[in-house]
Amino acid sequence: MTETAAARAPGGAQAVRRALDVLHCFHDNGPDLSASDLARRLGLPVSTAHRLARTLLAAGFLEQDPRTSRYRLGPAVTELGRLSYHQRGLHLAAPELADLAERTGATADLALRSGPHAVIVAGGSVTPKVGLRRPLHSTALGKVLLAWARPGEGGPGTLPPLPAFTDRTIVDPAALERELERVRADAYALNDGESALGVRTLAVPVLDGAGYARFALAVRATPEVITPERTGRLLTEARSCARALEVLLLSPAERRPPAGP
Repeated sequence: MTETAAARAPGGAQAVRRALDVLHCFHDNGPDLSASDLARRLGLPVSTAHRLARTLLAAGFLEQDPRTSRYRLGPAVTELGRLSYHQRGLHLAAPELADLAERTGATADLALRSGPHAVIVAGGSVTPKVGLRRPLHSTALGKVLLAWARPGEGGPGTLPPLPAFTDRTIVDPAALERELERVRADAYALNDGESALGVRTLAVPVLDGAGYARFALAVRATPEVITPERTGRLLTEARSCARALEVLLLSPAERRPPAGP
C-alpha cells in the first residue's frame, strides 16, 4: 500500500463503518426514519447522517418516501437478503419447519447468531410485522447459540449488559453461565416467560461435525401447549427436525456422523 493509500484507509474504513451503522438502524423493524432520526441514533451531525443516507439511497440500499422524505431499507438489501437466503439453503428448511409446527401445534423457528442476537431466518415468526432479532440471554434460541458457540463468537462474558424484559429474565452473567451449563447437560434450552410473559419456548441445536451450533431450532407456544407432560415428545420432534436440517443445510464434510441405530 502506498503512503497516500495508507493515509486514506482509516477514513475510508470509517465511512464504510458508518454506512453499515446506518443500515443497522433499521433492525428494529420500526417506522421509516428521517435524517434527524438517523443522526440521533448514531450520535452524528444531521448533515453527516444526511450525506450517508443519500449515498446509500443512490446505491439502492435505502429508498426514500417522496411524501415524507423519510428512509427505509431499499431493494439492494432485499436482493442480497434473498441471495443469502438461497445460498444458505434456508428455502429448504421451510417445509421441515412447517411440518414440525403441524406435528407439535407450536410455532417453529430457525435462527443463527449475529453478535449479541439470535436472528430468526426461517419459520413461523418470519412475518413483515415482527422483528427477526432476539437477545441471546433471554431466549431459548439464544441460549442454544451461546451454549454451543462457534470459535470466535464469544460467550456470555462478551455480551453487553443484560436487560430485563420480565421478572424472569436472567440479567446476572454468572446466573447465565449456570443456565448454559444446564442447557448443555440437558441438550436443550427453555425460555419460560423470560422474554415475554405467557410464552414458553424449547430450543435445540443444529450441530455441525465439530459439535458447534450452526443454527438453533425452537418450538414456541403458550404454557398450555408446552406443558411439562408434553416436553419430552416435543423435544423428540424438534431433535428429529434438527437432524434433518443438518443434512439439508450443511455440506457432507460439515455434518455430524449419522445417528446410530
